[in-house]
Formats: sequence, structure tokens, C-alpha cells
Amino acid sequence: MKQRLQIRGLRKRWIINSVGPVTIVLMLIAIFSVLGVTSFYYNSAFSTLEAEARAGADYFNTYSMSSYSTYYRSATQYTATFDSADKIELQFINRYGRIEASTRSLTSGMAPGTPEIDRAMQSGEMERYNGPDPQTGENILAVSCPLKFNGSVVGVMRYVTATRQLDRQVLLTALAIIGVLLVVCCLIAVSNLIFINSVVAPVAEVTEAAKRISGGSYGIQIPNHYNDEMGELVDNINDMSLKISQGEKIQTEFISSVSHELRTPLTAINGWGETLEDETDPQQLRRGIRIITKEARRLTNMVEELLEFSKMQDGRFNLRVEEMDLQAELEDAIYTYREIFRQEGIALEYENPEDLLEAPIIGDPERVKQVLCNLLDNAAKHGGSGKRISVTIRRWDQDYAIDIRDYGPGIPEAELPFVKQRFYKGSSKARGSGIGLAVCDEIAQRHGGRLIIGNAPGGGTVATITLPVKPEEN
Repeated sequence: MKQRLQIRGLRKRWIINSVGPVTIVLMLIAIFSVLGVTSFYYNSAFSTLEAEARAGADYFNTYSMSSYSTYYRSATQYTATFDSADKIELQFINRYGRIEASTRSLTSGMAPGTPEIDRAMQSGEMERYNGPDPQTGENILAVSCPLKFNGSVVGVMRYVTATRQLDRQVLLTALAIIGVLLVVCCLIAVSNLIFINSVVAPVAEVTEAAKRISGGSYGIQIPNHYNDEMGELVDNINDMSLKISQGEKIQTEFISSVSHELRTPLTAINGWGETLEDETDPQQLRRGIRIITKEARRLTNMVEELLEFSKMQDGRFNLRVEEMDLQAELEDAIYTYREIFRQEGIALEYENPEDLLEAPIIGDPERVKQVLCNLLDNAAKHGGSGKRISVTIRRWDQDYAIDIRDYGPGIPEAELPFVKQRFYKGSSKARGSGIGLAVCDEIAQRHGGRLIIGNAPGGGTVATITLPVKPEEN
């Protein structure tokens, strides 16, 4: 129910934010269009009346104002022959505001009472009026043009027309404009609803899938029927779901593996410790102590790897960089492991490079040595059947490169891209947590270098770590 409310809220926000502004704009267009049409029709009507009044007043002022009798006879004749009498009422009004002659004889002698008559008499200019007729209450348009004799206004020639037909035309035009805009508004609303529904449906599907993923259903896949941004979102969520599922599986396997790996050396240490309590044979004592020392060292390495991994996870993995001699650190690690490997029957081969590697690097000596020791330990652990490990150091362009090769069975090609991933152990049966190479790769990258794992020609695995040489100061 909550999800449906949210979807409805999304649709509501879309309509308000998208269709709402368009509707307001269309309403403003309708209002201004109706006002413009009304103004156009009324101005056109006034222009017609003014043209008629100006022509008639010019004629009378020029030819019919020699005497009152001539003016009255001409006015009566002019009203009798007025062509537009069916649409426009023509009135001749005296200086007292009363009608002397009209195309509608019934209005003769009456006073129209509209204000433009007095204004025309006072100003001597044509005046217009739009409003109700004081006599009938009907809305009219009126134009009053002054008639002059010897330079003085002696009357007004007035043209009057009702606005019924004009208002009807304005109304029909306004209705047509509003109708068109309503159709446009409906089309916009329908198209937006279709669009938002096409968005809401996949959003609801993705939301439901995300809810299932957050509830623990890792690995579920959403059918992707889209080839746009929504399709990209579905692909990303499917990828996220798959990676979470893989991560959950790897983490579960890691916990199981670590539990087993921790239990094994602890069992050996406890067992031999109990055995040696009553042991008096010197040879057996030395053997037990050697096993306890070996298992304790393996346990210590595993705990250190877990601590390093924890630091990597929460951002506490830091370097203490300084200028260091990489060759010296490598030879120190080889010296440390050579005797240990000899006791296990593994030969560790190393030759000093012909050209001395005098250029230093900038790095953390402890971290670099940690990588070297880890790689040597891995070579013995996974390539022990070869009974031989060879180490070389060389200058490679602007980097130093250290190659540590074993002569064991190598790594299956399908597993090579994953060996540096956290918790990954692949098909290897060797003991370990599966995070040693991930820590080494992180350290190499923090130094600006790389860790490359591959199979060597002729068999075995070769691990290459590159570290940049310190730039020479000018």
C-alpha cells in the first residue's frame, strides 16, 4: 500500500510540475487571445463608425451649413437615404442635446444622454462611447462628430450601433480559441499520463526487486525489456544483485575457510604441546618444537592478513613512506626465508644483478617487505612440488621489477583474472585465507606500482611486482 501511494505521489508530482505550468501558460494565452480578439473587433467597429462620421460631417460642414433650413432639409434627406440604416442608426443632434433627425423617426426629439455628445460639443473633436444606452439599457457603440457653422459647434452628427452581433462574434471566436486550447491541454495531459505510466510501471518493478534484494534475496534478476536509461538502471541493479550474491557466497566461504585454517594450527599446537609435556626424547622434542613454531608462524601470518584486510575495509590502511633501497629489502627477505625453505626441501635461488640498482624508491619499507615475504611464502605454498623458487630484480623503464617464480603446477588460465580478488582461492587446496594477494595488490597500487600474476613459460607461476624509481631532482 505504501508503494502504491508513493507511485501515485510520483504521478501527482509529475502532473503538477509538468502539466501544471503548461496549463497555466495555455490559460494565459487564452485570456490574452480573447482580450486581443475583443479589442480587435471593437476597434474595427469604432473605425468603421468613425470613417462614416468623418465623411458625413465633412460633407455637411462643407455643403449644408449655409442656413438652418438648408441643414435641416439635408439632414432629413441624408437620414432617409442612409444605406446602413439596418445596422447603424444615424442621428443629428442640436446644441441642446436633442435629436432633430434620425434614421429611426421614433427617437426624434429625445435626448440620448451619453457623455460623448457633450464632449464633442465642448472640444469640437470626434468622440466615442462604449457602454449601455441610457434609454434602453442595451450595450452600444457610439461616435459623435461635431457640426460647425462659422467656426462654432452648432450640433453633432452621431452614429450608433448595438453590440449584440459584435458580442456574438467575439463570443464565438473566444469559444473557438478556448476549445482549441482545451484540446491541446487534454492532448498534453494524456501524453504526459502515458509517459509517466510508462515510467511508473518499471519503477515499481525495480522498487520491488530492490526491496527483495535488501531483504536478503541476493542474486535475483529483473527481466530487462527496456533499451533506454531504465534499461541501464535495470542492468546496474541486476549486476549489483549478482555481485552482492557473489560477495555473500565468498564471505560465507571465507568465514568457513578461516575457521578451518585457524582451527588446524591451533589443534596442532595444542596436540604437540600436550605431547611434549611428558616427552623426554630429545629428537622428538626438537620435532615437536619445530612443528609448533611452524604452525605458530602460519597462524601469526594469517592473523596479520586479517588485520590488514580489516584496515583496508575501514580506511585505516596507511603508508609511512620514506626513501628506501628496494634491493636491500629484497635480499633481507631472501635471507630470512632461505633457511626456512631449505628445511622444507625447497631451493631459493637469487643472483645479484650485474648492474647495481642504485636509484632509490619512495615507499614504506615494512609494507614492501610484507609483500615480498607474502609472495615468497605463496611460491613455497603453491609451488612446493617444484622444490625450487627463483627470484630476480631488474630495472624496467622507470620502474623496478621483482620476479618471484615457482616451478609448481601453475594456475588454471580461467582462474588467473580472479586470483587477486579478496577471499578467492579457486581450485587450490593450499591453506590460506585468500586475502594475501589482495593485500599485496593494494600495497603495490598505493606505491604507484602493480602486482602481476601469470604462468611462466615451461611451467610454474611467476609473480611480478613493479615499483616506480624515485624521479631524479634537477
